[in-house]
Amino acid sequence: MAPKFDPNEIMEVFVRVTGGEVGAASSLAPKIGPLGLSPKKVGEDIAKETAKDWKGLRITVKLIVQNRQAKVSVVPTAGSMVIRALKEPPRDRKKEKNVKHTGNITMDDIISIARIMRPRSCARDLSGVCKEILGTAQSVGCTVDRKNPRDLCKMIDNGELEVPKA
Repeated sequence: MAPKFDPNEIMEVFVRVTGGEVGAASSLAPKIGPLGLSPKKVGEDIAKETAKDWKGLRITVKLIVQNRQAKVSVVPTAGSMVIRALKEPPRDRKKEKNVKHTGNITMDDIISIARIMRPRSCARDLSGVCKEILGTAQSVGCTVDRKNPRDLCKMIDNGELEVPKA
């Protein structure tokens, strides 16, 4: 038999959801049901928390559960931050499939995203984190300052493009 669940213990649960939408309770139930939470209520809390900034984007959410109460916080990924920087209108994921993100963002956007992602990166300095974000921009399909992100990575390696130290 499994050990008894301690209600005062702090549990962290990570869930990947679409921002601003109430996900299916059936997808949340296996993760948060054993903690004594209602999947429907937690789904509504997640939708309310992600509606304003992350509407329509796939985002990772961290649930901090203590005393059968869930606190919702957004853990942004590099891909979702790059797509948000493109300032595309929110899309309906049931109607629009396989969207190409062909917009353009600035190098300042890349540096600001890199500063946010720095604690979770394995890179030694900010230029390495910038190159990680440029790789994400390449895979999303957008350009940076009207240039291919790979070219900007090469420019950072050669020292032609200066990235701030902190």
